[in-house]
Amino acid sequence: FWDARAGSGEVLSVIDADDGDVQSVDWCGQDENLVLTGTSNAVVKVFDRRKLSSGTGAKRNELIRLTHHTKGILCVEWCPNQKGVFASSAEDGVLNVWDMGKTHSKSSDVPPQLLFQHVGHRAEVGDFQWNPEDPWTILSTSNDNSLRGGGGTLQVWRMNDLIYRPEEEVLEELERQREKILGK
Repeated sequence: FWDARAGSGEVLSVIDADDGDVQSVDWCGQDENLVLTGTSNAVVKVFDRRKLSSGTGAKRNELIRLTHHTKGILCVEWCPNQKGVFASSAEDGVLNVWDMGKTHSKSSDVPPQLLFQHVGHRAEVGDFQWNPEDPWTILSTSNDNSLRGGGGTLQVWRMNDLIYRPEEEVLEELERQREKILGK
């Protein structure tokens, strides 16, 4: 990880950004300082280029380190519509959607930043793209030709808005629906 735009000054770098190979990287479209990486050892990291160290041998200085995939990361991408939201896909067949703004989880074995897991593919999720015109919509691909006798899978999907909307707003809406159903 090298930022050589320093001109004649020291190059900003992160030597050995991870124990595994960095297989995917993406600049944040809403914050030019944030960089997202995905590695062969199933780790997703967010770096802030303003916090990179100078010179060789700089320490690993990621903002966030996420380890909720079981196999190597194949693709990472920031959401174009929501600040701090990104996704990662991996050889484990899972596409995780993350929110840097989440700080607590209802389960101790789930990272607080994990917003949603798409487990609709039957093989590794090799690529995906957020739809910039249709918020929360993702196009994802998997190479499950060995399972089906040829070809891969292409899925277009969107999370239910009850997942990402503020909890208080969701509870109010659900209460209104409950009252309608029960006639109260």
